[in-house]
Amino acid sequence: MTITTEGAVYGCLGIGAFLAAVLPRLLSRLPVSVPIVFLAAGVALYLTPLPLPEVDPVADRLWVHHLSELCVIVSLMGAGLAINRPFGWRSWASTWRLLGLAMPLTIGATALAVWGLLGWPVSVALLVAAVLAPTDPVLASEVRVGEPSAEKNDEDEVRFALTSEAGLNDGLAFPFVLAAVALAAAGESWTGGWPAHWAWSDVLVRTSVGVAAGLAIGLLLGRVLFRSRAGSLRLAEQGEGFVALAATFLAYGLTEALHGYGFLAVFVTACALRRSEHSHGYHQVMHAFVEQIERLLMALLMFGVGAYVASGGLAALTWRGAAVGVLLHLLIRPAAGLLAQLRGPGRPEERAAIAFFGIRGIGSLFYLAYAFGEGDFGPYEREMWAVVVFAVLISVVVHGVAAAPVTSYLDRRSAESSRRDARTRPGPEPG
Repeated sequence: MTITTEGAVYGCLGIGAFLAAVLPRLLSRLPVSVPIVFLAAGVALYLTPLPLPEVDPVADRLWVHHLSELCVIVSLMGAGLAINRPFGWRSWASTWRLLGLAMPLTIGATALAVWGLLGWPVSVALLVAAVLAPTDPVLASEVRVGEPSAEKNDEDEVRFALTSEAGLNDGLAFPFVLAAVALAAAGESWTGGWPAHWAWSDVLVRTSVGVAAGLAIGLLLGRVLFRSRAGSLRLAEQGEGFVALAATFLAYGLTEALHGYGFLAVFVTACALRRSEHSHGYHQVMHAFVEQIERLLMALLMFGVGAYVASGGLAALTWRGAAVGVLLHLLIRPAAGLLAQLRGPGRPEERAAIAFFGIRGIGSLFYLAYAFGEGDFGPYEREMWAVVVFAVLISVVVHGVAAAPVTSYLDRRSAESSRRDARTRPGPEPG
């Protein structure tokens, strides 16, 4: 009896969905992450004679684009809903340092590495650097904040900084990607007026629209869901978790229609919605729903990455391209992260962990597929896919293995510090 492609695909989807539900509990105490398992499963299954469809991100760019896009916006909604710490310049100091210093330093150093090692044009080097800029805690759940809670300051600095950084730099990488596309279209020339248009439109206007639209949509939804005079609209009382998807698609769709950055708007919407009724249990319901959707999409995409690798997708990778991924994760991001956090909040070991966990993943796949739809990078496409996927592989394996032991160590240090503070804290004076 011959196994059909349709049967093999649905069978794999069913097993994958089951594993996506089971694995987080099975692996919770092990130095192995769920993405590593699905990545390995994709490699293993595509080395068997099963009649599975070919995975080719160049030929199937639109599939990669939209599937990764969906995964990113769902994860952004989950991240925004989960953050308990109130917004503020001082309370979010780690975030601003990572966005304002670590991200530009990482992009600049990575672009120089690509240009120097591979000899590619500046536009191509900038594109690779911008694509690999966003952090992606969805691929290592141990280093992101947990579910929403009534407490406002119960998050450790590592999990908060990485989650908030990922929530914002998934959108803020867009201007750099668009700069690379514009530079390529201008024939590697910095003249012709496009830099001024880019600075005004792609940086200032689209970023402002994203923040403003996200804030307005989040506040409006908060008023409707929690305080509407019409009982049928106070959906927080009904416990319908899929409303989180409605908020995600509404924020993303409307902002993109207004030519703003939808990624940025989704995260801001989630944060504003959370602030509207910080302690309400409905946030946990919405967060749990989007987390399940995110896990399924992540599993599918990681399986696809494994299939791409098993099908020879890295054949175009040279040692110089591989060196870019190694330098990014072991030198460039850690150094930029540490420089950005000099005299910043948190203990030294916390700042080191924040600098180290510059996780690259789903967002990088989206940006590369998006850029190839906007500009002409034809001669470099396959090798760029190989370089970016290899960098993602390094992140999935290295950060996925390190996440559990590192966070366990940090949690122990934090508990010891709290006990020492309690012992040295002066007691009440005798009456």
